[in-house]
Amino acid sequence: MKRLLIALAVALSSPLALAQPASLDQLLQDIREIRSSEQAAMREREAQFLRERDNQQTLLTQAERELAPIKAEADRLKTEFDQLEAELAATETQMRERSGNLGELFGVVRQMAGDTRSQWQDSLLNMQFPERLAQLDQLAGAAQIPTVETLEQFWFMLQEDMTASGKISRFPAPVIGRDGQQQDVPVVLVGPFVALAEGEYLSYQAEAGTLQVADKQPDGRGLINDFLAPRTELADLMVDPTRGTVIGQMQLTPSFMDRVRQGGLVGYVIIALGVLGVVLALIKLVWLLGISNKVERQANSLDQLRDDNPLGRILGVIGSKPRLEELDTLELKLDEAILRETPALDRGNGLIKLLAAVAPLLGLLGTVTGMIATFQAITLFGTGDPKLMAGGISQALVTTVQGLVVAIPLLFLHGMLASRSKAVIQVLEQQSAGLIALHLDSGERRGE
Repeated sequence: MKRLLIALAVALSSPLALAQPASLDQLLQDIREIRSSEQAAMREREAQFLRERDNQQTLLTQAERELAPIKAEADRLKTEFDQLEAELAATETQMRERSGNLGELFGVVRQMAGDTRSQWQDSLLNMQFPERLAQLDQLAGAAQIPTVETLEQFWFMLQEDMTASGKISRFPAPVIGRDGQQQDVPVVLVGPFVALAEGEYLSYQAEAGTLQVADKQPDGRGLINDFLAPRTELADLMVDPTRGTVIGQMQLTPSFMDRVRQGGLVGYVIIALGVLGVVLALIKLVWLLGISNKVERQANSLDQLRDDNPLGRILGVIGSKPRLEELDTLELKLDEAILRETPALDRGNGLIKLLAAVAPLLGLLGTVTGMIATFQAITLFGTGDPKLMAGGISQALVTTVQGLVVAIPLLFLHGMLASRSKAVIQVLEQQSAGLIALHLDSGERRGE
């Protein structure tokens, strides 16, 4: 009964169960056919599995046969590797023992190459030997012990530098002119000290590896043409013993006009007031000297009064023969005449004194404005770059100096003019009083 149910289930699950059998016998016949076909398929799969199993066994046996020599070769190579590794360790130990002194020598050579590189970085001889800095960099950064050829090359570079330091060399090199254009011109190197081209001193630009005509030439430019000209005797030439440092510092040192421009608007006002005060003082001084000479000549010839000087005009008030009864009135007239001449002699002294007092105040004003500009730069950019604050500090200091430079000579000139004016006025008063005393004395003698 159980087998019948299983057969029915198989029959129903098969595609043939979709068709309705004609009878139970037909159904039974169909089930038998299905079972027979399934058994045949299962036997076929079993036979195929057995064939594949035999084939896999054959492949496994073949792989094992191939693996055996490979494992043997791997064992041999491992043994050889271990042996070579041991030999390498022994060789390295032996090399370290034998290269101990060479290692110290290598460190010394690297240090010397680095020191030499820093010394030659700004040398003018780099224009004549442009490849030596790269060679020194390579030697200083080498990771292996230098060879004998490398050491000989280093020694040759040192010897080459010493030889070139005592020679005068001529060769074409790129030179940047004042117009910013670069061109190849004949350059004369006087050792590592100065470079000359077309009658001018050159400065070395280490970053760009070029020579540039120095904007501010040192003294002794007139000797260059004589030095470069063909000659049989010795010639003088101004050289830089610091190997370009002095010429480089000259380019950074501001000139007089640069200092004036650093003062800004306040500085220009101070200079204008100073020039005005000096001109007025000189004009007044020349005028006072002329007046003094005229007064002296008039004092020596009182019998010939002239109106081109204050003394002549003052004495002309009383005449050559005053009456004794009018001496009191004449004295008042002389005082009035002296008072009329005094403002002309003192004219301009007050203005010069005022300019001498205003100049330091303007300098203080420039100091304050310069410090304001400095603090504004600090607020905007911080204190990381001092160059951003240099403009304001320069204005503050320069205007202070300008104010003092203007005030000091103006004070001296004012004192000189004031003393000269007082001297002339004193002469006028003395001559007037002496003349009255002379007339009074002569009148008393006549009355006796």
